[in-house]
Amino acid sequence: MGKTSPHNVFEAYLEQFQSDFSLLLRSRADEIKLRGQMILTFIGRSIKDPTSRDCCLVWELLAKCLLDMAAEGLIEEADIDTFNLPYYTPFIEEVKTIVEKEGSFVIDRLETFEVNLDANDNEENKNYVFDKFTCGQNVSHCIRAISESLLANHFGEAIIDDLFERYAERIGEHLSMEKTKNFNIVISMARK
Repeated sequence: MGKTSPHNVFEAYLEQFQSDFSLLLRSRADEIKLRGQMILTFIGRSIKDPTSRDCCLVWELLAKCLLDMAAEGLIEEADIDTFNLPYYTPFIEEVKTIVEKEGSFVIDRLETFEVNLDANDNEENKNYVFDKFTCGQNVSHCIRAISESLLANHFGEAIIDDLFERYAERIGEHLSMEKTKNFNIVISMARK
């Protein structure tokens, strides 16, 4: 998903998230005794718009690195067009609606918090010195851990190191101009 994706793409991702999250809730409900607790924490988005920066930015920057590599002839642009990443960041109201509709749990608490994109970036530490290379590497390693197997399977192992070196540089450059945060959702539920 990206800012230029057609509306039906957003709808398809939302429908898949609704289906998967409902299945997760039903499956856990089978394992948890009556009034048993479950707490989930996951990345979401702060506003209703599914193209917001807090859910798409890291992937848009990765896509730009892939496009750069295609322009240099290192990968085929057609391969980029056929690559799909199964990633969806829900809006807090979507989460609430799915839990209520599925019906196995009652929400005790539903809260949000933000974390710097580079979790090592400590705004409270007055001695902290921003280093865009290190910050870029930190974020790149996290995104690589999430996506490397999907990318390697689609584009081949040979491009992975180069891709994530480019990505680290692009992320570091971005973070040197704009503080970016991940929006997180925490939900505590009790089994009905």
